[in-house]
Amino acid sequence: MKKRLIKIVKKAGKILKKGYYSDKSVRFKAKKDLVTIYDLAVEKYLKKEFSKYFKEFNIIAEESNNNSVEFGNSIIIDPIDGTTNFVNQVPHCAISIGVYKDKKPYIGVVYNPILEELYFAKKGFGAFLNGKKISVSSEKDLQKSLLATGFPYSSAENKDDLNDVINKIKNILPNCQDIRRLGSASIDLCMVAKGVFEAYYEMNLKAWDVSAGVLILSEAGGKVTNLDGKEHDIFEDKYIVASNGLIHNALLEKIK
Repeated sequence: MKKRLIKIVKKAGKILKKGYYSDKSVRFKAKKDLVTIYDLAVEKYLKKEFSKYFKEFNIIAEESNNNSVEFGNSIIIDPIDGTTNFVNQVPHCAISIGVYKDKKPYIGVVYNPILEELYFAKKGFGAFLNGKKISVSSEKDLQKSLLATGFPYSSAENKDDLNDVINKIKNILPNCQDIRRLGSASIDLCMVAKGVFEAYYEMNLKAWDVSAGVLILSEAGGKVTNLDGKEHDIFEDKYIVASNGLIHNALLEKIK
């Protein structure tokens, strides 16, 4: 499955890359939530190819109606994670593919065709960037740790979410090295996986944002939980907290 999956994702990456350097027609799903014809084109291509070659899996995709799709043996697609970056030619955007068996992560692929970075992980076999094995940072001190986060689309209209984001930054920023905001959850998780960031947290993400990244990070030696330190549910939990594992408890204390 690996070779076929990567081949399909790389071909879809050509669609993304063409769109990245082209004029774009943008539609707003919400006040801050964008979609382009390239999101739709990448998703259409991936669904067509996955349906052809991986018939044992159903498909859950960001721009599709998933109401009748039961999560189980599923391929979860984010055609362009980081659409705002994509529209504005910020190179942090990626195709994210999470393959799940019996609701458990099996394979994760995150491909950024702009920077030519392909992250891959298979359960029990480690995590890789362009074929080279990666692992999380060995930093144990939160104060020396570089973190990443993201801002939810709901912050434009939901004051509770906005205040929650601001309060958490107030608690965390003085107690870490610094915080970055790249605008792509899948890439943020991969950056923790390869040891660039020590941790990443965000609220109100969807399953397709993190379905691949959580496995890639876990296979790189990291840890992913909810705010209570329990196993993260990609469909249910409001917050994701992901780290190298060594600063996880200290970070959770500051986030709470």
